[in-house]
Amino acid sequence: MTATPLRVGLIGYGLAGSVFHAPLIAATEGLALDIVVTSSPERQKQARAEFPEVRLAATAEELFDRADELDLVVVASPNKTHVPLATTALRAGLPVVVDKPVAGTAAEARALAALAEERGLLLSVFQNRRWDNDFLTLRTLLADGALGDAWRFESRFERWRPRPKGGWRESGDPAEIGGLLYDLGSHVVDQALVLFGPATEVYAETDIRRPGAETDDDTFIALTHASGVRSHLYVSATAAQLGPRFRVLGSRAGYVKYGLDPQEAALREGGRPGTTAGWGAEDESLWGRIGSGESPLTGAGTPVPTLPGDYPAYYAAVADALRGTGPNPVTALEAAAALDVLEAARRSAHEKVTVTL
Repeated sequence: MTATPLRVGLIGYGLAGSVFHAPLIAATEGLALDIVVTSSPERQKQARAEFPEVRLAATAEELFDRADELDLVVVASPNKTHVPLATTALRAGLPVVVDKPVAGTAAEARALAALAEERGLLLSVFQNRRWDNDFLTLRTLLADGALGDAWRFESRFERWRPRPKGGWRESGDPAEIGGLLYDLGSHVVDQALVLFGPATEVYAETDIRRPGAETDDDTFIALTHASGVRSHLYVSATAAQLGPRFRVLGSRAGYVKYGLDPQEAALREGGRPGTTAGWGAEDESLWGRIGSGESPLTGAGTPVPTLPGDYPAYYAAVADALRGTGPNPVTALEAAAALDVLEAARRSAHEKVTVTL
């Protein structure tokens, strides 16, 4: 007998809510997108067109008034609202998924984790790029020992956007928790910690490059891990020439991979897991290469088939965790460890020092 789907309320229908969360929730067996919260008439119309059965609410308060009708709340609203909305949901007895960054500080993230534990509720953080195609491939290479002992990890999440787009993500108001350090930086730091363990030292450089920009748009973070690995992490909106997404150097070989996982682009274009053929798959021309002694750009090394990206695996794991058949895929304490690094990076860049954790 098929279990009754768990009913999900989604707060926010901007980029995060409409492009990522709603399609992935709807595609997950065992979950049903029930309520979407957005005050925008245009976004309400969009949500209704994309999910005709969904109920709409203009405010989060309307959703919480129906708390007994829901099994999960997803917070995909602007960063500054993550903590208050997640707190309200947990106090209403609802498990919660929060988009990254879960909070503005590690202390806030740990306080949320403590509240969830006290209430016996799931609190999970949407770190979807743990399921990027290149990240899944690299984890497999490292686990198999194909690179030997890892020595240096370079990760780049770069874009060419010479003019600011505006909005809260590019606001200079600290309350908005905007800027690339906390946006794309949340991804690259989380990936580095998952791959190589906790960081002991953090050095960072943050710059505001574009005319009219209010917050960091070109940032570099260097981590020393307790394992001895060094991670160099780049996030930028001002990269006129994009570097490799990953360059990993080990005692036996190195792995170099260009290009971003295709799932975000597919979701933006209306693709859907389960209905779009070859979901998460990548053309052979984009495969990374493993080798030693020469550059992959001269044809050296051996192509490594890129594993398919799998964003749907996150919400499948959330459904399993809610039913008690699997672990929380990303805990708030893991997110807090990444926020420790981001806070240290902000301090390092401001004071021009290396910060010891």
